[in-house]
Amino acid sequence: MIALTHIPSLNMQACERTFVSRAEIDPILAQRQHAAYRHLLAECGAKVVALDVNLGLADCTFIEDAAIVLDEVAILTSMGVASRRTEAEALEPILRQYRNLLKIHLPATIEGGDVLRVGRTLLVGESCRTNGDGIAALRVIARRHGYSVTPVGVHDCLHLKTACTALPDGRLLVNPQWVDTTALDGHDSISVPDGEPWGANVALVGENVVLAKAHVKTAELLRGLGFTVKPIELSEFAKAEGGVTCLSLLISQNESSAAGDLNRR
Repeated sequence: MIALTHIPSLNMQACERTFVSRAEIDPILAQRQHAAYRHLLAECGAKVVALDVNLGLADCTFIEDAAIVLDEVAILTSMGVASRRTEAEALEPILRQYRNLLKIHLPATIEGGDVLRVGRTLLVGESCRTNGDGIAALRVIARRHGYSVTPVGVHDCLHLKTACTALPDGRLLVNPQWVDTTALDGHDSISVPDGEPWGANVALVGENVVLAKAHVKTAELLRGLGFTVKPIELSEFAKAEGGVTCLSLLISQNESSAAGDLNRR
């Protein structure tokens, strides 16, 4: 597995925030926490790539939002806020090393944090960053490659993955207060513990469940279910409305996913 990451901008304090109040971000501490995050991904078996192509952009470290990576194709997103829309351009030549590439264009908006893959189903958040046109554009691409798309209403948080991610056994870890759970019918789910509404954001790296160290009850719950849990301190990214999934683009490696000589647009 390849983990594309991006070094945090020293101007991270200016990043977009929607559902959290503005708190002072320590950029040096953010750099240290990001280095520890990269080290943890490597410990879990990922080949980590640390990029610095967008350092002038405050939100650049939240690289997951710039693309949707499937086994067969990578899709550059059209982000929901204007300040972030140039991030994907700098990532294009890097992603072409791993996948054939497609793009979603305005007026469609979609961000990678709203797209959760569960088997051959893509759960896609209808959020403040992803609109109906964005979901429709993704559905056209997904159908070509054998995926179905299920829209999921999201409210009171930024992205679907803020409130819903997948566990190694295919069950969903969910904050039911922030998503339309009726759209998740057919998927077994587990609710986050009381008092940890942000705990549903976990990343799978191999069989490891990576989550923010602040979510102590969630970590205990997941360990009790038999999962290998890897906590990591991400206090400065939480101030920026970010979590463990936001900080990397995880790319599986196999023969069918290798980029061909002709990249599609």
